[in-house]
Amino acid sequence: MPDTLDAVHQRAQLALASSPISQIRDLHVEYADELLLISGRVASFYHKQLAQEIVRSVADGTQVVNSVDVD
Repeated sequence: MPDTLDAVHQRAQLALASSPISQIRDLHVEYADELLLISGRVASFYHKQLAQEIVRSVADGTQVVNSVDVD
């Protein structure tokens, strides 16, 4: 049985918060309309992509939208 969206959201936020990369720890995950939205700012496209892959790895099939801005 798939996890509830709330459980997936909490797991995604925890995965980012526990990252060894400090910029990724500062990102936020919200859920709406059955998708996970990543937001915040990072210094490189690499960090943006890394954050997306971290969230996707715990998303349990939930769509991930990456709205992270790169400075």
